[in-house]
Amino acid sequence: MNMLAPPLQKFATNSLEQQWMPFTSNREFKTEPRLVVKSEGAYLWDHKGNRIVDGSSSLFNVAAGHGRKEIADAVFAQMTHNDYSSPFGSGHPGAFALAAKLAGILPDPINHVFFTNSGSESIDTALKIAMAYHRARGESQRVRFVSRERAYHGVNIGGVSLSGMVKNRETFPVTMPNCVMMRHTWDPDTLFTRGQPEAGAELANDLQRFCEMYGGSTIAACFVEPVAGSTGTLVPPVGYLERLREICDQHGILLVFDEVITGFGRLGTPFAADAFGVTPDIMTMAKALTNGAIPMGAVAVKDEIYETVTNAAPENAIEFFHGYTYSGHPAACAAGLATLDIYEREGLFERAAGMSDYFLDALWSLKDLDIVRDLRGYGMMGAVEVHPEPGKPGMRGLELQKRMFFSGCHIKWTGDVGIVAPPFIVEKSDIDLIVDVFRKTLSAM
Repeated sequence: MNMLAPPLQKFATNSLEQQWMPFTSNREFKTEPRLVVKSEGAYLWDHKGNRIVDGSSSLFNVAAGHGRKEIADAVFAQMTHNDYSSPFGSGHPGAFALAAKLAGILPDPINHVFFTNSGSESIDTALKIAMAYHRARGESQRVRFVSRERAYHGVNIGGVSLSGMVKNRETFPVTMPNCVMMRHTWDPDTLFTRGQPEAGAELANDLQRFCEMYGGSTIAACFVEPVAGSTGTLVPPVGYLERLREICDQHGILLVFDEVITGFGRLGTPFAADAFGVTPDIMTMAKALTNGAIPMGAVAVKDEIYETVTNAAPENAIEFFHGYTYSGHPAACAAGLATLDIYEREGLFERAAGMSDYFLDALWSLKDLDIVRDLRGYGMMGAVEVHPEPGKPGMRGLELQKRMFFSGCHIKWTGDVGIVAPPFIVEKSDIDLIVDVFRKTLSAM
């Protein structure tokens, strides 16, 4: 595939200064930029013309691969027909069509969908839905929320309050009160476990301890990522999610699955709820909903939650005082519908399930490297954790992300953990390339 890269001088350091980049070392990046100027299939091209295999589906969102013309065509057709209409008090057909299509792949009885613009907005929306639901039931005393250490639930204040990663909290100390953290599930005694660890289900009893400490009737919801993603693919122990479900049922607590990363085939099933056989009350999603083409998120709830909130309001009154200017944007809905069509038509969830063994075998081939501290994985989602640089946790991961990019592989590193989650369209040769770049880069450290 030929590509004429723009001249490097167009991207001189000074020309990059105006943008304040997110989750990036701005000073370092602007001295040695990594600019993507083209993407297609499982590959990216930088401004120097180098080809880079996308080992993390960019940010876990480009599950069907880059450059899907079907999505671009659907968005173009929508924008030339109806570019925008207010979601407050009016609607457009695409939003209802997408909600119905989503309901068709969500686990029953989760059949009602509220659209947002990101995973972060989905989490804040889920918090509000939980509050509104308990208030409608006459249980406004439920003001506590439970999350986990090493959790990541986005960057809005609600999500930061639920997150258990120190770098996402320490700069922003004013967070929601009444948020408590269960222990995380990573155990140094279960290193290099492939799939679900056999031990650790008892960690879910932290939720029961909170019920006994604060009173279960004061807890509104428990938020968990079925597989903790941004902290490095922490797969739940066998029985752990089932035990959380049991405790929530006993105390009237809503169980919320943050499926922003695990949703839409990442574990070889439509959602992690399907993979683990545990149905939450609320699910948050985003990322692969539109294959990364247009910002969009969603919150899906059980019928009983929607009906309780809507039926508690006076007739003809607004039932839920929440929403965004771009909730269910026509272009985003068109992208979402086209994306779900691709997943179904090409059997990409099934393809992910079928490729999982080869993918995990390839990752586990790195076990012999001394620098590798742990390997974890499930479905098409894995983690390569390296030993931290003495006294400088996280710095080795930052360096590896840069070195791997320049060696031809994009991997999202968080701290000293590389999170591997390639598009579902990858061939075995693409996976081999990802692991080859890993091996060569790790061996040179």
